[in-house]
Amino acid sequence: MILDRKRNIGIKWVTPGLFSLLFVLSFQSLSVLGQVATYDSVSNSKLHFLKEAIKTDHRQTQLWWYGWLGGYSAATVAQGAIYFASDNKSLRQDMALGAVTTILGAAGQFISPFKPNNEFAQFNLMPEGNDDEKLRKLANAEKLLSQWSERERLALTWQNHILSTAVNIGGGLITWLGFKRTWKDGLINFAINEVVTEAQIWIQPTYAKRYYKKYCREFQNGMETYSYLPEVNWYIQAMPGGLGLKITF
Repeated sequence: MILDRKRNIGIKWVTPGLFSLLFVLSFQSLSVLGQVATYDSVSNSKLHFLKEAIKTDHRQTQLWWYGWLGGYSAATVAQGAIYFASDNKSLRQDMALGAVTTILGAAGQFISPFKPNNEFAQFNLMPEGNDDEKLRKLANAEKLLSQWSERERLALTWQNHILSTAVNIGGGLITWLGFKRTWKDGLINFAINEVVTEAQIWIQPTYAKRYYKKYCREFQNGMETYSYLPEVNWYIQAMPGGLGLKITF
C-alpha cells in the first residue's frame, strides 16, 4: 500500500482481492460526486445577506474598539494632568490610581478578541468573477460570520465580569487601606470603576451573533451549519497492476 499525502491521498492495492470493497465504495463515490454545489438565486441571496452582515458587524466592532480605546486614553491624559496640577493629596491619589486603571483599560483593548485584524479586508479581496469563486466566498462568509458570532458569545461569559470586578475591588481596597482613606472612599472608587467596566462589557458588539441566528433561521432551517464548505470525495481509479482509491479534501 502506497500513501501519498499532499492534497490528495492515494491508496493503491496491487492485488485484486479487495475489488469487491472498491466496487461498493464506487457507489458512494458516485453519490458524493452527484451532490456538487451550484451557485443559484438562493446562493446569491445568502451571499448578499452575509456580506451585509459582515460589513455591519465589522463597522460596529471598529466603533466599539476605537471608542473605548480613545475614551481610556483621554481619561488617562486628563487624570495625569490633574495629578500634576493639584496640591490636594486625596485628589492626587484618586487621579494617580484612576490613571493606572484607565491605562489597564486601554491595554485591555489590545488583548481583546475584538481587536482590529485583516479578516474583513481579506474577505473583501476574495474574487467573485464566476460561480466557483462566489461559492468559495459564500463558504468563507458563512465561516467568518459563525466565528464572529462565537467570539461575541464568549466575550459575555461570566469570567470577563469576574476579572473586571476583581480589578475594581483591588482599586477600592487600595483607596481604603493603601491610602488610609475611609471605607466610603474605597466603595465609591469601586462603584465608579465597576459601572464603567460593566458598561464596556454589556455594550460590546453583538451584531454577528444576531445576524448569524437570523441567517440560520432563514436559510439553514435553524441549523447552525455551513452549506458550501469543502467535502471529502472518493474516487475509483484504474492503475497499472490493479485499482486505486483516491480521496480528495
